Amino acid sequence: MDENRLAGVLHSVAKRMRADFEQSKEFQHRAETGSSRELLAQKVLASRVPGHTEVLQSCEIITASGETSPQCDIVIVDRSTPPLTDLQGYRILPNECVYGVVEVKTTLNRAELRDACQKIQKVKALSKTAYYPTPGYQRTRTTYGKTYPYTPTVGMIFAFDSIDLITLGNHFAEWCANVEPEERPDSIWILGKGYFVWTDPKSGLINPSPEHRSGLLALEPWQDEDVLLPLTLHLNQHFATAWMPPFRLADYAGQHPLGTARHVWTEEEAPPQE
Repeated sequence: MDENRLAGVLHSVAKRMRADFEQSKEFQHRAETGSSRELLAQKVLASRVPGHTEVLQSCEIITASGETSPQCDIVIVDRSTPPLTDLQGYRILPNECVYGVVEVKTTLNRAELRDACQKIQKVKALSKTAYYPTPGYQRTRTTYGKTYPYTPTVGMIFAFDSIDLITLGNHFAEWCANVEPEERPDSIWILGKGYFVWTDPKSGLINPSPEHRSGLLALEPWQDEDVLLPLTLHLNQHFATAWMPPFRLADYAGQHPLGTARHVWTEEEAPPQE
């Protein structure tokens, strides 16, 4: 098989990423290590998503009805997203503008897997309602065996290491057994070790997202390559066609007063005489 240029480039990126991560482990403070780990993942993802999206670190997601997400390591949003708060790199984002979330782990074991899955499940359950209507034009997206009038949130897990791939897959399948497809992670990626994706229930081919009766597929890197090539293709599948209806920020204000009326001028009212 001829050497693939893209695969070679991404393999070099993966080696650099692992080296940078090993260097970050020298930090004595756990918080600094976690922040560095997330920053490394953010940089890699940011250069592999389409231009109409943006990859942000350390975010909280809210809805117009007052729901709030746990703190998210990485959030992929529409580039037009207005941050409701941006304080020293920590952002609060409206859920309607969110396309995906990524939980980042140093070493993925059963406990860390369950933690990431539960956070993703909570984010995916958040409502998306604050859109302007588009009369005469109703765009939809079909995934998870359902049809949506917007792009539902994709959930992914990225780790720098993990326990044995088969053991991890058993834990993942166990967690997913009683969870609806739209609330499950869409994929799991372990640098240098392998990844988990779903299969189409009819064809058996790889599916970007799970459906009822989908199979869970574990794959190891091809030869001495890493996971960045399939990860890049996976990101493209999800986000190249991601879209959102026009966002209606006024829904987040609700019924809160916008001011106190002092006077209304009408055309019939004569101006005061000086």
